[in-house]
Amino acid sequence: MLKVVIIGYGTMFTNLIAGTLDANCEIVGVLRREMVKYHPFLRKLKDILNPSLEHNYIKSYNIPEIKARGVNTEKFKKELLKLNPDIIFVGSWGEKLKKEIYDLPKIASINAHPSLLPKYRGPNPYFWTIRNLEQTSGVTFHLIDGDYDTGAILAQEEVKIYPSDTGQSLKDRTVLTARGVVCELLKALREDIIIPLKQREDRASYYSYPDRLELDFTKTAEENQALIRACYPWTEAYFYHKNTCIAALPDMIDINENHTEYTKSGTITGCDIKNKTISILCANNKILTMSVKLYSKYDRFFTSNYLKRDVIAGTIL
Repeated sequence: MLKVVIIGYGTMFTNLIAGTLDANCEIVGVLRREMVKYHPFLRKLKDILNPSLEHNYIKSYNIPEIKARGVNTEKFKKELLKLNPDIIFVGSWGEKLKKEIYDLPKIASINAHPSLLPKYRGPNPYFWTIRNLEQTSGVTFHLIDGDYDTGAILAQEEVKIYPSDTGQSLKDRTVLTARGVVCELLKALREDIIIPLKQREDRASYYSYPDRLELDFTKTAEENQALIRACYPWTEAYFYHKNTCIAALPDMIDINENHTEYTKSGTITGCDIKNKTISILCANNKILTMSVKLYSKYDRFFTSNYLKRDVIAGTIL
């Protein structure tokens, strides 16, 4: 039976645990982000008063935890030497593992990355694949080396991106796919030899954290809609009406042909106060209708009043 250590947080972390258990492998230890993020006393208090998804999941399966403040600490290294795992899996983690750590398992240290590598290396492929109007994404299991997301590929599976997808819905399907892939990968590693496939650098792309989330109505309605969907649940796309910042939400979002008298992109063509939506003409002569709220959390209660008082059809943003 293969012995596995899992490092990570969030639903990728819990699905790696689930997939490993599905493969009938032994999880000898896990390291969750809260061990690193919080002082031990505060973390214990949080586990009692406001336990996380990861904490509850680990406890429900009675999985042993590694109590270390980082993956490159001497404490973590000593625990690994004691546990002597065959494999380390990493599913969502901010630290880069040092060579002395990722070389410790008997078989390999493996990262689960939510894209079809070598495309979309970086911290949030969910956002970027939707933002760039891709039709497919995926999950890749690759060997960990000295850089981010560059190691040789062991397994890969495609995930379809639907026109209605948000970052959240794409992530939900991707991590569920990862559960199945990790199960099959572990079975293959136990029963067969896998030849790692070197990534092709000529096909590689890297995307960092998004730094510009302002809607641009000189672009197409589809491009603006994609930005709104891609942002959820991490942040919000926005635009300015006069000097007021307005957040666009994926709750209610639609694209229609322009049958109004307006012709200039960025023109407000309508406003629904009851549903808190604004319709704006985009560059390809299509109208984007979207749910909105005032960007500042202290002003959001007054969104309906603002729409009724200040938003007028025919105004050009």
